[in-house]
Amino acid sequence: MTVEIEIIPAGRLPRLEVRPLEKRIGLIILATDHTTEVDFQRMVASDRLGVYVSRIHYANPVTPENLLKMQPALTEGAALILPDEALDAIVYSCTSASVVIGDRNVEAAIHAAKPGVPIVTPTAAAVKALKALGARRISVLTPYTIETSRPMADYFAKLGFAIDRFTCLGLTDDREMARIAPDEILAFARKALAPQSDALFISCTAVRAAQVAARFEAETGKPVITSNLATAWACLRHCGDDRARPELGQLMTKPYREG
Repeated sequence: MTVEIEIIPAGRLPRLEVRPLEKRIGLIILATDHTTEVDFQRMVASDRLGVYVSRIHYANPVTPENLLKMQPALTEGAALILPDEALDAIVYSCTSASVVIGDRNVEAAIHAAKPGVPIVTPTAAAVKALKALGARRISVLTPYTIETSRPMADYFAKLGFAIDRFTCLGLTDDREMARIAPDEILAFARKALAPQSDALFISCTAVRAAQVAARFEAETGKPVITSNLATAWACLRHCGDDRARPELGQLMTKPYREG
């Protein structure tokens, strides 16, 4: 038996807001990434600010050659984030690839799809973060091999930072990097920090270092910058969120300056 159900038109169309959320951040992340989305949901996303993700192909192992292969995918990856709609910032969430490809080349590739939007890379954000903290002498901890770490050491040295100690863990799979236990990150971070350094930078968006940043700072008295902490801080500031959130680390109490 068929029941006839009357469907009543509302009589008018609903009022539409300009945006579902006031601010929006785009994330371009690796297909293998376990960590960036989780960190951004915890540190960035809110009822006011949305985080929208596009994944691009990546094949391990983590080598300069494989990292460089992602460059052609950046434009399409950016284009797939809310097509034809404006974003307040776009993050390319790979630290080692940002070094190999180059911050400016990353920016150019994304701007080909999303012109004019502020582009955030972990490396450029880390540099701004270190400057915001007044750090000139740094220690660096990476999960990579020496081969992949070398371009990063050169990157910071060329920008005028004195590197007191540079430690790498020798991993080649970013999925394993994501599985490093937080307590292990802390243990390696303690040994990686040279006493004379102003701050420690922990590289790699796969590593869950942002989760333990405040604990490290409480133990050592020294600030720590992580890849995801730096990009989250930059994105929040781009969106006009200047709140001090010391529970996430010293960086989240600092202003962001362009240039």
